[in-house]
Amino acid sequence: MVLDDLGQSLRGTLDRLRGSSRIDEEDVDAIVKEIQRSMLGADVDVSLVMDLSDAIRERALEEEPPAGTSARDHVLRIVYEELVDLVGESTELPLEEQTILLAGLQGSGKTTTAAKMAWWFSKKGLRPAVVQTDTFRPGAYEQAKEMAERAEVEFYGDPDEDDPVAIAREGLEATADADVHIVDTAGRHALEDDLIEEIEAIDRAVEPDRRLLVLDAAIGQGAKEQAARFEDAIGIDGVAITKLDGTAKGGGALTAVNETGSTIAFLGTGETVQDVERFEPSGFISRLLGMGDLEQLTERVERAMEETQAEEEDWEPEDLLSGEFTLNDMRKQMNAMNKMGPLDQVMDMIPGMGGGLMDQLPDDAMDVTQDRMVTFEVVMDSMTDAELENPRSIGASQVRRIARGAGTDEDTVRELLDQHKMMAKTLKQFQGMGQGDVERMMKQMQQGGGGGGGGMGGMGPFG
Repeated sequence: MVLDDLGQSLRGTLDRLRGSSRIDEEDVDAIVKEIQRSMLGADVDVSLVMDLSDAIRERALEEEPPAGTSARDHVLRIVYEELVDLVGESTELPLEEQTILLAGLQGSGKTTTAAKMAWWFSKKGLRPAVVQTDTFRPGAYEQAKEMAERAEVEFYGDPDEDDPVAIAREGLEATADADVHIVDTAGRHALEDDLIEEIEAIDRAVEPDRRLLVLDAAIGQGAKEQAARFEDAIGIDGVAITKLDGTAKGGGALTAVNETGSTIAFLGTGETVQDVERFEPSGFISRLLGMGDLEQLTERVERAMEETQAEEEDWEPEDLLSGEFTLNDMRKQMNAMNKMGPLDQVMDMIPGMGGGLMDQLPDDAMDVTQDRMVTFEVVMDSMTDAELENPRSIGASQVRRIARGAGTDEDTVRELLDQHKMMAKTLKQFQGMGQGDVERMMKQMQQGGGGGGGGMGGMGPFG
């Protein structure tokens, strides 16, 4: 995640304050030094870093902690609020008819972002269309068309037309029935004058409601000049930050947001069209500090369940809380989890599970877990319908047969059966619980989470 190193180092520094009721100048200096080191290392502009660290230092030394609040939680709250202020608000994107123009350099991820945004709008009940106007880059039309097909959204492009402005006009006419038009433009390897002139001409032709600058999270300090040039040319309403799933530092993109006086609209977190998040500053910083993001988690869970139910028409998640929990049920649960995205991202959204806990795990821990789920799927494919419905009936000879059929060892088959047994036992604890019981449990989970955020994690995270 962007600035992930900042979150990890801050959590370690704040742990020095655990159990303390007061904070002294030495403690504050140590925290501020970590913030400066991490943010400068993440390519955040020096002036922004100094403004942020000065504000945190001043507030930490001058503000009195509320009654009953530990020094650690008090400083954590200040850091949280100042970071939220730094990243700014989320770009306003009403769920209504609109035209959005994407700008950016070649390789920034505009074409992929266009499809991701279209997919996101489609999941909100709108009918989007992608209009591809890039006549400069070889293969741009084919890539855009393929990505739109994956997103299952309307697409327009013309590989035989050389004039991008003409394509833009014709594209809007051809997709007139769409609610949201996303116009993808050509990039270059640098900010050439012809790129600026071309996007200005397209801007005049389509008269977009919003103009988004697409930035690679790894761009570094070069983002400042790029943002300024596009701002002067067409005006920038928001920024989409791409490729946050890798080792990108991300600070340059935050600097660009500040440079244009704009806001962040979307975050690209992976390679598929589903790997996109609407930027929400509170949840973003909450995750960064290890306090989870229940709003984003809930959205992913609901979407995964809807898609799983669409594929499995005879399956209702509520059925898990009644009757026997079979291996078929477990398979559908695994399918739903896969649709939620990479497990490390999901873990970061669960209060108390991300942050400090994730710091203690090996880097490949979540990859291993993902691979294990795939292996379990293969093992279940080697079972009969009767075994899937009644896993308790599986004996030693059946374990040997299933292992041979799946091309794995017997221990893996037993591990799957043990996992099923544990899940079944957990679900039994939920059976008979009323809505009030579930709500109390969720509240306890939020208040107990926060990677050390104490009881404040349940207030979003601080109210």
